[in-house]
Formats: sequence, structure tokens, C-alpha cells
Amino acid sequence: MKTIVTSIILVTATLFTTTADAQRKDIDTSESTIEWTGKKITGSHNGTLNFSNGFLEFKGDALVGGEFTVDMTSLVVTDLEAGEGKEKLEGHLSSDDFFGIKNHNTAMLTIKSATMSDDDTYEVVGDLTIKGKTRPITFDMYVDEDIATTTLDVDRTKYDIKYGSGSFFDNLGDKAISDDFTLDVTLKM
Repeated sequence: MKTIVTSIILVTATLFTTTADAQRKDIDTSESTIEWTGKKITGSHNGTLNFSNGFLEFKGDALVGGEFTVDMTSLVVTDLEAGEGKEKLEGHLSSDDFFGIKNHNTAMLTIKSATMSDDDTYEVVGDLTIKGKTRPITFDMYVDEDIATTTLDVDRTKYDIKYGSGSFFDNLGDKAISDDFTLDVTLKM
């Protein structure tokens, strides 16, 4: 029992020391960007989302953590014009078929660890929360001075977004939508 208590104290002290030594850099939400792309058999659509807030944590010059909140109500389709399907697609993506924004108006990414894999590039392990479901995700992030960039491929079906998925529905033909969508992210601090 004494060994367990001692181990818990050491782990707690290590976590506190790691957090206390980390320097937090808040992102500039007005300058940071998220561009999304969703693909289907007959083409693709793209658009943007905005950050509500976020930060990266560094120990010295090394990335060690971070957390970001995305304002899902900011979802915009940029490849269609108003009156030519833009509003219809934005409404459908906001619906329960996709992101259920009425009940899930934010998404979140928490960086659990970051390991430098190359010059200024980190392999990042984190938790991504969409529609109230949290799943692990791994991706590469390039960090240089006060800018960080990454491209994340997200399997939407892991977040219970199955509409038009050929993995779950038969006979979709050219109406099938890719399970993965891509996020191109630029963070400015």
C-alpha cells in the first residue's frame, strides 16, 4: 500500500512539474485558419471553420501539449455561391445527419504528446472530440517560431457521422460520400 501511495505522489509531482515548466502560447483566433474538404464520388466540397480559442504548450523550444476549441456554428461552404446550393449544403452539414451543430456547437482537440520526428516537425498524439464523441488521433505538425501547420485526415464514422457512407450503406452509387474529411490548419500565435 505504501508503494502505491508513493507512486501516486511521484506521478502527481512529475505531472505538476511538467505543467509548471511549460510555456503556453495562445493562438490568434482571427489569424488562425481551418480549411475543410469533404469528398464524394462525383467531386468534393470545401469550406472553413473558426477557432473559439486555443493554445500550444512548449517546454523550452519543444512542443509538449495544447488544446483547441472549434466554433462549429462558424461552418461555411466556400466552393458554392449563395443561391446555388451553398445554404442547402451548410444546412445539411449542420444537421444531425452530419455535425448536429444545434446540440454540439463546439469540437475540441487536446494534444496529449508530441515527439519531434524531423526538423521542426512533430508526431502529435491527441484526442479529437466531435459530436460529443472523443477518439484518439495521430498527425504530424510543423512548428516554426509563432506558426504551426498540420493536415488532419478524420474518419467521420468514428464520430457517428454515417450519412452517405459506403461503409454502412449499400447501393449508394454516385451518392456515396468518403468516410474521411481533411482539415488544413494554420495556427498563428
